[in-house]
Amino acid sequence: MEMKTLPMNELRSLLAAVSDHGKQHLVEVEADLLQTTFLLSEAIEKLGASFMAVHEAVTQQQQVINALMHQHQFDEKETQQLEIFKQKIGEEVNAAVTGLQFQDLTSQLISRTIKRVNGLKDLLQELATHGDEIEPTHEHEAIVKFLEEISQSLHIGSRALSGGLRRSVDQQDMVTGDIELF
Repeated sequence: MEMKTLPMNELRSLLAAVSDHGKQHLVEVEADLLQTTFLLSEAIEKLGASFMAVHEAVTQQQQVINALMHQHQFDEKETQQLEIFKQKIGEEVNAAVTGLQFQDLTSQLISRTIKRVNGLKDLLQELATHGDEIEPTHEHEAIVKFLEEISQSLHIGSRALSGGLRRSVDQQDMVTGDIELF
């Protein structure tokens, strides 16, 4: 189908529809990402509190065991076994708490995704804005030039959007060391 035969009102309508539908979906994506962030934060907070409560209970249990060990002389093998359990529980609780710190990495990714969503909304707005500029009286060559300008504008916006968002996420100062993902 030649561009000349495409009615301008239909082209305007197409650009506006693409923009409107795209923006609507992106608003929903953004809302889902924000809700995911909230739910993730709540879950991490509750898990962190639970692990700290487990750690406190184990510490109190260890105090009771130490008192019992002092009152009743356990043999060396039993004492070593209890010490191994104590160390293992401490390591596991620390590993669990360290694992919870991946929330920061996840939050960075969600934040970056929200920035992409907002950038896409801006690009779609650009598409809608350019659609309003098309005049039915334009000659075929002028319309082709205009569509090339839209394409170039979208390409520049897309490149600017992806340029600042392609970097790794990292978490520092965790008990187990630095972690870098992606």
